[in-house]
Amino acid sequence: MVNLIGTYEGKADAKGRMLLSAALKKQLAPVLQDGFVIKRSVFQPCLELYPMSEWNILMAKVNKLNRFVKKNNDFIRRFTAGVKVVELDASGRLLIPKDLQAFAGISKNVVLSTAVNIVEIWDKDNYENVIDNSTDDFADLAEEVMGNESEIDVNGIS
Repeated sequence: MVNLIGTYEGKADAKGRMLLSAALKKQLAPVLQDGFVIKRSVFQPCLELYPMSEWNILMAKVNKLNRFVKKNNDFIRRFTAGVKVVELDASGRLLIPKDLQAFAGISKNVVLSTAVNIVEIWDKDNYENVIDNSTDDFADLAEEVMGNESEIDVNGIS
């Protein structure tokens, strides 16, 4: 499992190519040769970049869904809509497909925000708005998600 750390700013050129920062590229070095999957986020107006190994783990879970249950079939179709396989080019740039750029509102300034094992790709203004607007709710969210003492081990994580 890949554990990524950091938030990085960059720029997308007119063709949608963006250079990954050296620090992020170094963290991704073990998985660079396998490529990535890029997709729309389910909950936010951003994109998600999955190392291929992480995508395969996720797809193994999705593949267990019974496709003869309509909700499952609808979920799979919508979850995988617009999914693309991408690789870094010889210059270390990632090409964001036009349809996904439009979905995320990416024009020039970009934020790459790691989310444990994936990288979220945001238009900078959208990212700052989401972070600024969620500050008040974060304490409540943290308590609700992480605050159950019975599930926390000696190191603070279960």
